[in-house]
Amino acid sequence: MSRRSPRVAGVLFDCYGTLIDILTDERDIETYRYLSRWLLYQGVKISPESLRECYPRRVQEAADRVGGRHPEVRVEEVFAGICAEHSAWDVDAERLGIETARTFRAASLRRLGVIEKSRRLLDLLGTMKTGVVSNGQRVFSEQELRVLGLYDRFDVVVFSSDLGYQKPDPRIYTAALEQMGVPACGVLFIGDDHENDVAAPLRLGMQALHVAEAWRRYGT
Repeated sequence: MSRRSPRVAGVLFDCYGTLIDILTDERDIETYRYLSRWLLYQGVKISPESLRECYPRRVQEAADRVGGRHPEVRVEEVFAGICAEHSAWDVDAERLGIETARTFRAASLRRLGVIEKSRRLLDLLGTMKTGVVSNGQRVFSEQELRVLGLYDRFDVVVFSSDLGYQKPDPRIYTAALEQMGVPACGVLFIGDDHENDVAAPLRLGMQALHVAEAWRRYGT
């Protein structure tokens, strides 16, 4: 006899590629030209070319300081440092770092929308406790979930920038499970990345489905 899976009492979703269809281009010089022009009016003078070179390097340096196998940084703090260093007059670097991170996201954005099959999946499973666990930056990822009408549908939303580490670090799943208040065996994880959203949850005793399999199983 085959063993039946425990009853599902909660569902955790990945965000990008699972719930949200997004395309960004963080290498396009036009992204940095827009950001450089915007920063000029905030009292920060830095060329597009310097921004494109500086930003990923500062992110990597910040990740190296965090350490570990799957480190995460807060990009608003990275931008705050860049703004403070290149300011033409006294600026509120902390506030400007947040605004710069969101402006950078807007400048790099090429496509943003809800994946309709997953919206219907959420409709079907929404009577249970639900949550999101994402390798994302709360500074703009929360805004994207909100503007697409998704954020308030979840009981738990965990972004890697909240914690300082990314999937598949087991601590990010444990944090979500603790907030959800459901044993791991009763939680189904759904996502589009095999390692982050299927293999890692299974190692922690959760149930897991690739999002394409979940669409088929639930007929969405």
